[in-house]
Amino acid sequence: MQSVRVPDRKQIVEKAKGAFVGLAIGDALGATTEFMTPEEIKLQYGVHKQIIGKGWLYLKAGQVTDDTEMSICIGRAIRNSQGWNLTAVAEEFANWVKGRPIDVGSTCARGIRNYILHQTLEAAPSRWSAGNGALMRMLPVALYTLGNEDSLAQYVVEQAHLTHNNPLSDAACIFFGRLLHEAMMGATLSQLLVHTDNFVDEHPDFCYRPYPGKSSAYVVDTVQTVFHFLFSTTTFEDCLVGTVNQGGDADTTGALVGMLAGAVYGVDGIPKRWLKRLDSRIYSEVDELSEYLVDHSPALLSLKD
Repeated sequence: MQSVRVPDRKQIVEKAKGAFVGLAIGDALGATTEFMTPEEIKLQYGVHKQIIGKGWLYLKAGQVTDDTEMSICIGRAIRNSQGWNLTAVAEEFANWVKGRPIDVGSTCARGIRNYILHQTLEAAPSRWSAGNGALMRMLPVALYTLGNEDSLAQYVVEQAHLTHNNPLSDAACIFFGRLLHEAMMGATLSQLLVHTDNFVDEHPDFCYRPYPGKSSAYVVDTVQTVFHFLFSTTTFEDCLVGTVNQGGDADTTGALVGMLAGAVYGVDGIPKRWLKRLDSRIYSEVDELSEYLVDHSPALLSLKD
């Protein structure tokens, strides 16, 4: 995928911030309805569209979960290492787990524990690691590799294999990275749809039309849900509200659709009421990391030289 027009730095950074803030917003909104069915959500909330916390984790309003926290870990590792360093990513994950986070998926926990005990940087291939835990956190890799698809594919799979070594997870991570690159370079929703249809042709497991209606942590269900709501709506709010009201693994589907929609619509497209409710420390850190990662993307830096 190659975009014809190269936007200026300000436009790219604005979309990068939209993606990272959008991910956190989607996580915070979706965590309330995680593990609920659409019927249960309708009965309890009508339409869930306010960041109120609660949910099965009893969150505070604006609090985020492992989706955002693990993404921040990768962003910090790149910044602190001044480049890609898989061991630094693993160390960030290890320190995060040792801090007793509010939530951590079982496959992620197993991979991180293997690193802590054995310094293992690659989990064994497994049909049981086709969850969405590697996909949900890959955003910083996409920001840092903007302009270099080879680095994107390499790094995004390396971070995935710390915990999830599965071809479906790998394919999703690489393609979401490419979609983010396109969106940050100014691609429209209709242009992203063309790329997505080509991807689905090559990887029919991810076919989302007609939408199967599942939103579990299985990476195929997650990707189908994200594609369905991203391409059947025309605003950030409608996209995210539709997704989290589907329930299931709603913090992760919310985070991922918020990430892509944020890259498409930018920070200005995110409702102000949600921005105000997001944990201010999280907002500040993802905002700063977004700008740092884009500004230090080796491919973009080489264009300046």
